[in-house]
Amino acid sequence: MNYLFHLFLSGNDPDILTGNFMGDFVKGRLDKSLPPRLRRGIELHRRIDSFARDQADFNRSRLRIAPEFGLYRGVLIDLFYDHFLALSWQDWSQQPLTNYLARTRTVVEARSALLPERLRSSVPIIFEELLPSYAEPAGVSRALERMSRRVVRANPLAAGGAELTRHYHDLKRDFLCFLPEAQDFAARFTANEPVDTGSITTTV
Repeated sequence: MNYLFHLFLSGNDPDILTGNFMGDFVKGRLDKSLPPRLRRGIELHRRIDSFARDQADFNRSRLRIAPEFGLYRGVLIDLFYDHFLALSWQDWSQQPLTNYLARTRTVVEARSALLPERLRSSVPIIFEELLPSYAEPAGVSRALERMSRRVVRANPLAAGGAELTRHYHDLKRDFLCFLPEAQDFAARFTANEPVDTGSITTTV
């Protein structure tokens, strides 16, 4: 799961950031009892995912991955783009990555009562183990191995790290084209698009 990418695209609103962070763990219609800005963050997460599926550079990356990965190719690209973001973080943010992760963890944990239980229990692992490791290809490989074990059915995710190595420079070039467009999309959505929490559902 590309936690870092979604956190980065959330901007500075604490509720939007938390909602975007928890987006993969919230399915179906949004609970209207949730704070409006947090619901907007979940919406943003879903819109970013939809944007990526239709975006040329993301799809170019996805199609670089060996066909035997099938529908998991998009999952791999999510993790690979988190790697490239972590690796080049200083090019996109004036705040060091370690400081950013500490700040965002504080924001998320301040709203822990609103997080789905499965995510709440994973917050320490995400911020202490997963995200700090993403700057290294080996960290991405370990994350994919961990993810593979958590998927009930047989899957090829554990072998995904080799695809990052095989297509490294081409994937990085795709990422560098994709991120500015994703930033612009997320900023415009957050600033201008009206909230419609009743009709938006997950597509996966």
